[in-house]
Amino acid sequence: MTEPSRFRSRIASEDDIPAITELMRASIAVNMRAFLSEAEIKAAQETMGVDRSLIADGTYFVIETDVDGSPVMVACGGWGKRRTLYGGDHSPGRDDSLSDPAKDAARIRAMYTHPDWTRQGFGTLLLELGEGAAREAGFSTIELGSTVPGRPLYEARGYEAYFTEHHTGANGERNTVIHMRKAL
Repeated sequence: MTEPSRFRSRIASEDDIPAITELMRASIAVNMRAFLSEAEIKAAQETMGVDRSLIADGTYFVIETDVDGSPVMVACGGWGKRRTLYGGDHSPGRDDSLSDPAKDAARIRAMYTHPDWTRQGFGTLLLELGEGAAREAGFSTIELGSTVPGRPLYEARGYEAYFTEHHTGANGERNTVIHMRKAL
């Protein structure tokens, strides 16, 4: 588990996008290897990436620590109050209309940990931050689109799968997205 004094969370800004992009690339390239082939990772990358609406909405977090006196981003993720379940700015099928907390679910979105910083509780911390903020915004349910590697974390935190979709990447490989939800 993380040492609270060593790590801090904050809301991401537009200035963080280059570091977020690099963290996402490293996370996807390394952290998925235990679950997916290189070709499957390539297919999954087609639905992953920075979603600027999360940053503009102030619902995206970064976790940092200092290394040799400079801040280093170790994880990022957040929640969404828009209907889009997963994907980056480039992903097809986006619906950026606002969700109604009285009848719609909030979304957990774009969770990534740098490979050098895995297994230290950052996924759990990001979930707690997102769930708490969504609850404060009036949502009573939260959903997410999980990768195969992400599913164990989400199940351990009380999320239940209710639908699985499969996309075929440009390289012909399958990309699996597991829809999960949890009451807040």
